[in-house]
Amino acid sequence: MFNGIYHSIIGASHTAKGTVCQDWSAFQANDHYAIAVVADGHGSKKHFRSDIGSKLAVAATLDAVHDFYADVELFEKCLENAPKAIIRKLEKNIITRWNTAVKQHFDMHPVTAEEKSPFTEEEFAGLRRESIYGTTLIACILGSKFTFGIQIGDGSLVVLDEDCEADMPIVEDDSTPANLTASMCNSGAIDLFNSFFMPDKALAVFCSTDGLYTSFRSTEDFLDYHTIIASHLDKAQQFDMVVKRNLAKRTHFGTQDDISLSVAFDEEELLADVPKLKEQVERNKFRAQIRKAEHKAKIEKQRMKNIMRQQAIGGDDDE
Repeated sequence: MFNGIYHSIIGASHTAKGTVCQDWSAFQANDHYAIAVVADGHGSKKHFRSDIGSKLAVAATLDAVHDFYADVELFEKCLENAPKAIIRKLEKNIITRWNTAVKQHFDMHPVTAEEKSPFTEEEFAGLRRESIYGTTLIACILGSKFTFGIQIGDGSLVVLDEDCEADMPIVEDDSTPANLTASMCNSGAIDLFNSFFMPDKALAVFCSTDGLYTSFRSTEDFLDYHTIIASHLDKAQQFDMVVKRNLAKRTHFGTQDDISLSVAFDEEELLADVPKLKEQVERNKFRAQIRKAEHKAKIEKQRMKNIMRQQAIGGDDDE
């Protein structure tokens, strides 16, 4: 049986400015799969409806995956034989659905004078409709046989494998030009997607917007966080509010950005692995202590070098 939790927390900076949360998240499950999905609207001047764009992106993804799974046996067979081709078809389908939803919303809700006021006539004329709703998107599907995911833009996708090791199967690459933000609103969005396929069933999958990752000191600490969450998912309903409070704490004392986290897991398999997960948490804590000690030693070494350098300069001056 699949289960999951999800939350979108408004950033402390957005609360201070009186602006809305740009993130959206969701979790959905049935007998055949579970999907975790998050989206992060860009929120800048030209993306003034990106909070709506992120919501539409999540909805488009849920609908697309549901339709692709209409014939479960056929879909899983095709996915097994040609994962890259099938995942790319899914990405195209999501983009098409999102563009359609954006057009419908735009037609039903014309740009207001207030929305238009920050722009000159020339600036506004140069805006593409999709750009107004610009957003990132991350989704991971935990199936009965496979695990796969897609991502466009920043944020993180973490997979917890059967050995209780957390990993990020999608890493940032050089496919996106330095001056271009990978987004659903780009005209060539299909070529900006990254994806992964794992021919095994993961224990749990996590999707999060970049506000979560940037609240950690290191990638290792970030991954350890997911293992800690997984070790408590045997009591998901009780732990759900703990996660929400922690995310709120992280935005207030961290990046102050919106944070979204969506988790999908196999309840039966995770329950059986809770003892192993708790052991992994303890191993991770030990590794973290070693990293902390090494970091402290490195800083102390640099401090001593600086002192010796200053003393050497002082000696030269005396001569």
